[in-house]
Amino acid sequence: MTIEEAREHCTAGIGIWEWASNDRGYEPDLIMACAGDVPTLEALAATTYLRKNLPGLKIRFVNIVDLMRLQTPEDHPHGLTHAAYDSVFTKDKPVLFNFHAYPPMVEKLIFDRKNRNFTIRGYVEEGTISTPFDMCVMNGVDRFHLVQDACDIIENKCTHVDDKTRWSAAYLRQDMKQKLVQHKNYIQQFGEDMDEIAKWQWDL
Repeated sequence: MTIEEAREHCTAGIGIWEWASNDRGYEPDLIMACAGDVPTLEALAATTYLRKNLPGLKIRFVNIVDLMRLQTPEDHPHGLTHAAYDSVFTKDKPVLFNFHAYPPMVEKLIFDRKNRNFTIRGYVEEGTISTPFDMCVMNGVDRFHLVQDACDIIENKCTHVDDKTRWSAAYLRQDMKQKLVQHKNYIQQFGEDMDEIAKWQWDL
């Protein structure tokens, strides 16, 4: 994003990142949402895995800067109207939300909304002295756990995905479990995160 685009996004408080999405002109199968710098980076990395390995999956990427935008206008002056909320999150599509704090906070913010079909990853008070990425893994907000969550959603909640996408999800989930094993083995041996983690950049 350019500085001006980032400024506009932060002013709006919430927005669809079209450059990270592939659902323009289509109904999204999955909405990947996030709030917070590290959860956003991990959600973007998870999205690259999904788009590369499941190209038939339509993903909408939503980033939130002002959490109060999730509330209704009656509950907070920053709240989106129901029509605006539905235009971003739809009325029923599954949302995978990666969050920098406690998951129940999001559940309270969206309580009065039509679409509460959210799977929320957030801080679950896990952590010890380890690498930065391993802290994400311990709390389940890392890219590998997010992709596994997405595969679960595809198999159980995405009724309109094609058969190739649905059946490929099982293999992708297995790949992510292997990635987690590789990660643990690597940090135990070298005491730092793998280069593919530490040096990751968006490449779609």
